[in-house]
Amino acid sequence: MAVRACGLIIYRRLQPSPSSKAADSIEYLLLQTSYGTHHWTPPKGHVDPGEDDLQTAFRETQEEAGLQASQLTLVEGYRKELQYPVHGKPKTVVYWLAEVKDCNTEIKLSEEHQAFRWLKLEDACRFAEYEDMQATLKDAHQFLSSKKNFLKLEYKKGTEQSEGCFPGKPGAERAATWQLWCTISITSDNRLALIKSCHFYRRVNKAC
Repeated sequence: MAVRACGLIIYRRLQPSPSSKAADSIEYLLLQTSYGTHHWTPPKGHVDPGEDDLQTAFRETQEEAGLQASQLTLVEGYRKELQYPVHGKPKTVVYWLAEVKDCNTEIKLSEEHQAFRWLKLEDACRFAEYEDMQATLKDAHQFLSSKKNFLKLEYKKGTEQSEGCFPGKPGAERAATWQLWCTISITSDNRLALIKSCHFYRRVNKAC
């Protein structure tokens, strides 16, 4: 009988530098096991009787990293299933993507892990070691980096232009440019369906 496990690829988005792309600000959470070869992996674990896969993923994330479901935003449209042998038996691992709502959220490890790291994609792949996990991280990163999931808007106080220049954040005393990164959902005909997880990141004072 195949072993089944589920988990979450947890990421956070830091404040990007003026010249960086949105995807460059993404860091992934990897945990180092306190047993075996001390490999690095996202939080995951075996499905318990009576659980569905997603319930398992959230439970394991809470147990292994101390992250409650309320502290996470599940990314719609992403699900990755891996299949590989372990000790001669087939194993299936299912991952979803989830973003921490606060990038400074504390990570609390269980006894199953001895360390954690927030890592950019290149370093995360180096720590992960296994090719299937590296490929999964790259796939998740590509999903997050695609134009269907990120939208950049510029806000300028006192003007409204067709390229997305709107009145600035309430209370701003001087003319300013704000960058707003949003996670969005796109309909099949490329019309905007839903905007969520929007954050103002940077202001540059200048005349509009």
